[in-house]
Amino acid sequence: MIKRIVKMTFREEAVETFISEVFENSKARIRAFEGCRHMELLQHKSRPNVLFTLSIWDDEDALNAYRASALFADTWAKTKALFAEKAEAWSTEVID
Repeated sequence: MIKRIVKMTFREEAVETFISEVFENSKARIRAFEGCRHMELLQHKSRPNVLFTLSIWDDEDALNAYRASALFADTWAKTKALFAEKAEAWSTEVID
């Protein structure tokens, strides 16, 4: 199982657009994507324009299938247009 963490820093005026237009319109489809066990959106406590997605995937193949999908391409294009900084992402495994 893989836990994927993506840090996204948005322009301050773009946070609500991302949440209400991009995330709301894609979250159910991402959560239903084959191999996705969980996906949630988190907000930094003191920097509200910094959001994170935490997702859990069956394996690297499932994550890569999502990343190669039209759903990802469309969602990511809309998301990237709202960034103030380049996103950072980590794929992790639970060791204990």
